[in-house]
Amino acid sequence: MADPTNAPTLLQAREDLKNKKYSALELTESCLRRMDAVEDRVQAYLHISREQAIEQAKAADERIARGDDAPLLGVPLAIKDNICTQGLPSTCASKILGQFKSPYNATSVDRALKAGAVILGKTNLDEFAMGSTTENSGIHPTRNPWDLERVPGGSSGGSAAAVAAKECVAALGSDTGGSIRQPASFCGVTGLKPTYGRVSRFGLVAFASSLDQIGPMTQTVDDAAVLMNVIGGKDPLDSTSADVPMPDFTQALNRNVKGMKVGIPREYFTEGIDPEVETAVQNAIKTLQSLGMETVEVSLPHTKYAVATYYILACAEASANLSRYDGVKYGHRTEHAGNLMEMYENSREEGFGEEVKRRIILGTFVLSSGYYDAYYLKGQKARTLIKRDFEEAFKQCDVLAGPNCPLPAFKLNEKLDDPMQMYLADIYTISMNLAGIPAMSVPCGQTQGKLPVGLQLMAPHFQEETLFTVGKQFQLATDFHKQFPTL
Repeated sequence: MADPTNAPTLLQAREDLKNKKYSALELTESCLRRMDAVEDRVQAYLHISREQAIEQAKAADERIARGDDAPLLGVPLAIKDNICTQGLPSTCASKILGQFKSPYNATSVDRALKAGAVILGKTNLDEFAMGSTTENSGIHPTRNPWDLERVPGGSSGGSAAAVAAKECVAALGSDTGGSIRQPASFCGVTGLKPTYGRVSRFGLVAFASSLDQIGPMTQTVDDAAVLMNVIGGKDPLDSTSADVPMPDFTQALNRNVKGMKVGIPREYFTEGIDPEVETAVQNAIKTLQSLGMETVEVSLPHTKYAVATYYILACAEASANLSRYDGVKYGHRTEHAGNLMEMYENSREEGFGEEVKRRIILGTFVLSSGYYDAYYLKGQKARTLIKRDFEEAFKQCDVLAGPNCPLPAFKLNEKLDDPMQMYLADIYTISMNLAGIPAMSVPCGQTQGKLPVGLQLMAPHFQEETLFTVGKQFQLATDFHKQFPTL
């Protein structure tokens, strides 16, 4: 049997496993060997579940031998560490959760396991998914496989780096304000933030409940479609999961884009965007035109309020969601407390990192008496205006296209002391979370320094099929998604 030395794409792996080119066990062992070779430099994972992965791979081989044809059968996946995985640490990269092991699986993990996936381990993130670089991890930073001195993006930086470094076939991430798309862009992989409610949030540790969404991080658009088919759909365990029909997303991959209209938001090409990023994205738009798509200029006038709106609403929800970490039921409990109040205070002081504390304080402030109307209520109104911007824009086009981030991956520690600069790096991604629409990042070029750049595609609510159609045709016309770093 052939040895799958470099993690194949998900579709390729399924084909090879079906044709007995190699076994699920050999594929899993190949990924584990790859981790042994590069993980000490990349540091994409927080926990590697070697023994469990080997057991799951053996079970997958037995299912394959019986003629089972489940969509992820024998495919090694990595799971972001804010997605609960039974029996494995689920720590959100925070000291306050210590070595907490989840007693149950998130619905997305459950569905992946039923579809035959092999879980390799849990990937690193900014603590509680709060950050854009994975430097805010309470455990260790992850490095960008394209340049180990640079950030992989965040908060799903571990998942993006693991896919780019071929330490897994595909991964699950989560996206609250760009946390799938921005690291996908920085690491040169494909990442999809589905429509809010398309994928169950049951078992996703809450940061901002009205914004969070789980999605696939893969080598190709095809792979993302296969993974979405598995994890998407209504879930009775999540009251916010939408009861809308689940299409077969792989059917959208073969459609033509000729005659479709792509909207170019003028607010996404203003001063502050890196010239090399702008060039790569503009060239990608020309590629879409060459495929027969028609471009129209559109306006998203309330984009300038997106960062402020997001940080008011997300922090408000975070302050409420993170109040449960009190040192009482699970996770870190201080050893320095004379009474109950001191135990609460010291447990939280010792357990949370600086960025998480900053957001809890900000969120508590905007919800406090006397400031609620001035900030939180105003933020909700601005959110409605941002959502309406997209509704108006989609009256003129089928899909929107623009950059994911104003700049390529920057150096580790470069923006760590300036949270405002870090927040502004999310300017092009957070509006989609506020509006609840789906958005995808596909690799569309590289800077002169060989750093990847991603094209962001956006579609109306529950129109992921449009993203798969356009993304697939773009990848048929380009080969940026086939380029991987040499570690």
